[in-house]
Amino acid sequence: MLKILIFLVAGFLLYKMIMGDRGKKLADQKEKEKEVEESGEMVKDPVCGTYVSSDSGIRVKEGNQIYRFCSYECRDKFIQDRQNT
Repeated sequence: MLKILIFLVAGFLLYKMIMGDRGKKLADQKEKEKEVEESGEMVKDPVCGTYVSSDSGIRVKEGNQIYRFCSYECRDKFIQDRQNT
């Protein structure tokens, strides 16, 4: 009986550690997004017009211009439109 109780307590503590860490990461991410919004570091997606952060990982470089996108679908549409022109 004592072993089961110890196992349950250890499992609960492990769960709380994992979920607590996850919650902190989400809070940090939301805070960073808020700071980016407030600092004006947003750029407009050239396909759909959505504003995305200037450090977005989805981008295409064409010459000296860097285009940033909200999704891979928008990026692919942009590339396809450029190839057809």
